[in-house]
Amino acid sequence: MAHHLANRIPAHLLMWQRVREYAVPPSMIEIATARRAVGDWAGACAAARVDPDLDLRAVRDRHGTDLVTRLRADLRRLAPDLLRWHMPRIAPDGRLRPGLTISLARYRSSGAAPLQLVVRTPPAWADAGQRMSLTLWEESGTGAPKHHPHPHPDRRFRLDLHRHLWDSGRCGELTWRCGAGGAPFLAPPDRPYMPARPDVPDLPDRSAVHGCSWASARWAAEAELLLGDEGRPRGAFTVRLGARSRAVLELVAPDEAHAPTMRPLREALPPQEVAVLPVLPEVAARVLPDLELLRAGLVAPDRLHPLVATALAVAGSVAAVGSAPRPSDPHRVECRGDIHRIALRDGVLTAIDHDPAQLRREELLVALGGPALPCLRAIDAVHREPEALPAVRERLGHGDVVGALDVVEKLLGPGAVLRDGPLREELESAAARRIDHGLFRSGLVAVHPAAGAVGGGNASGPGHAGPGHRPRPDRRMPAVTRLKRNSRARPRTGLT
Repeated sequence: MAHHLANRIPAHLLMWQRVREYAVPPSMIEIATARRAVGDWAGACAAARVDPDLDLRAVRDRHGTDLVTRLRADLRRLAPDLLRWHMPRIAPDGRLRPGLTISLARYRSSGAAPLQLVVRTPPAWADAGQRMSLTLWEESGTGAPKHHPHPHPDRRFRLDLHRHLWDSGRCGELTWRCGAGGAPFLAPPDRPYMPARPDVPDLPDRSAVHGCSWASARWAAEAELLLGDEGRPRGAFTVRLGARSRAVLELVAPDEAHAPTMRPLREALPPQEVAVLPVLPEVAARVLPDLELLRAGLVAPDRLHPLVATALAVAGSVAAVGSAPRPSDPHRVECRGDIHRIALRDGVLTAIDHDPAQLRREELLVALGGPALPCLRAIDAVHREPEALPAVRERLGHGDVVGALDVVEKLLGPGAVLRDGPLREELESAAARRIDHGLFRSGLVAVHPAAGAVGGGNASGPGHAGPGHRPRPDRRMPAVTRLKRNSRARPRTGLT
């Protein structure tokens, strides 16, 4: 008999659990908060791996002092670590959604074209370090970077109507915007986790749609804000339910004294008209991942971002379950009939139950092709493929190089020399991919380095791919990107 699906944790919650553990480490939050508290918004961005591409003097000369004053006030309230916490991500590894331009704030003026404060994520081939960039974008489109795949703000992913997800002064609005109501959400011990489905009559009956958690109870209120931003008190809007599925709804109300309600359109619209309707932002359409994790019991409240935990009023509801410092118990290996210990000595992992002279003789014997001691084999295995390798990979994938090196140093010691193996390959790959990110940031490479390496008439030379051309994997394509392309479990986004 098959196991009941209700007793299983959804895959997207397991992804968000890893994201909450590795994507925004506590050290980043602490440093960014300390720098923001003293008014150093640029230092806070640097701590959160956000590159500010802003020239306030040039903005003042072109748009005036009033706009710069509003922009500087938003930058001082910007919590880049909170912004990274709420950024959209992709399955299955939970990395930042590549190639996005997300609007954070709009500055309307009477004269020049309206400006938007936007944050951009690099394409997938240049996402080493999981860095983001902060800049201004004009609605006229002038000055848009040609090397970014999507320089225009995305309608589906926008945060200008959800300032509580990045503004440290308005993060308290998260309580009612996500429907939490200030009550702690703990997993009921006698009931399995059940994802919520949108209560809308015309939704397609598809497991891919119903497997997600939708905040349908808040759709009407969020749609009122969305339409009000465009100067329309009522009207039609769409909710993206999947790659090929959209719900077209209409915001209505009996009169101004009643709360807004929504209903499906009475008559179906042609696809051309549906495409231009306002789109409900993704953060408004779905349930906050932190609430889902709390309901499923997959994260402790004290492991949340401090601003999120304060807004949800759950910071003190459960005792802290953080990992206590473990005693430095050495490894134990069966060697020649005895149990020997392996521990850190002078910054290096060493077999402490063997004489140093004996270890030198055994290492020389191994170099000549002889068999190694079990203690030396255990040390070699830890250097090549330690048990903490998955944690190191997760930290490197999310750009936390400092945290990954800290794990390696605690395991092998600061004076260890890495040997050939999966651990060294992961560190070398992370270092090599930073070069691709640097080339993308400088604008020297606008597309994937291997995009023009294929013949057949679709490419006119290296780096010049024809329209619609999809790069084929070859020896010049990074191994990590080739693995992403060949994996069916990962969406193929941002590779062209």
